[in-house]
Amino acid sequence: MEVLFTPEGLLSLLMLATLEIVLGVDNLVFISIAVSKLPPERRSEARKFGLALACLTRLGLLFSLAWLARMTAPLFVAFGQEISVRDLVLIGGGLFLLIKGTMEIHESVEGEEGDGPSGRAPVAFGAVIAQIAIIDIVFSLDSVITAVGLVNNVPIMAAAIIAAVLVMMLASDPVGNFIDRHPTVKMLALAFIILVGVALIADGLEFHIPRGYLYFGMAFSAGVEALNLVAKSRRQRKADRRDQQDGGQ
Repeated sequence: MEVLFTPEGLLSLLMLATLEIVLGVDNLVFISIAVSKLPPERRSEARKFGLALACLTRLGLLFSLAWLARMTAPLFVAFGQEISVRDLVLIGGGLFLLIKGTMEIHESVEGEEGDGPSGRAPVAFGAVIAQIAIIDIVFSLDSVITAVGLVNNVPIMAAAIIAAVLVMMLASDPVGNFIDRHPTVKMLALAFIILVGVALIADGLEFHIPRGYLYFGMAFSAGVEALNLVAKSRRQRKADRRDQQDGGQ
């Protein structure tokens, strides 16, 4: 543990924690989308529970490095491509995200009616947590393999994972509430989920798409949407002032 308090250890911890936070953005977005079907009073609890589950999953994989190494060993060859357990997990997780994102976009566009929040049928807390648990395994696998490749020190990696999850817990409610309040932002988040699903499938087929490209595209789209929200807010304020002036006459 002494290595954590050395300059090299602290630098590695800061670098790895920052990377874990960046890699956790897609997980945080998925959790925010998944819990949006719950009643508003239960969403914060589900977000925290989902992130705590992600932390446990990543730590569990981290302390099973020997098993993790075996996951990259080829199981079989298909169409000239070696397929490992890791590849199957990534492909399965990518397909799950594609299906989930497409269904959510279809539901948002079609406006299905129901008895739950936002006109949708109520969803069980356990069903939402099960979805989060499934995708946590995929994101944790990718995240831990990246961490192991950068820092060969288990205490530093564990501390970085815990620190990153704590930061995401602090950000989960503001991010989730913002997505819930703005339907267009939610549509962007769903598009991001589909992009991540495609990237995971590509990774599983040994065709790596740098996450930086995905994050840049999403950041650019989010910037454009932020300008739209600012313009909409200003138009609304002007309309309110006109209504007040008309009412005072």
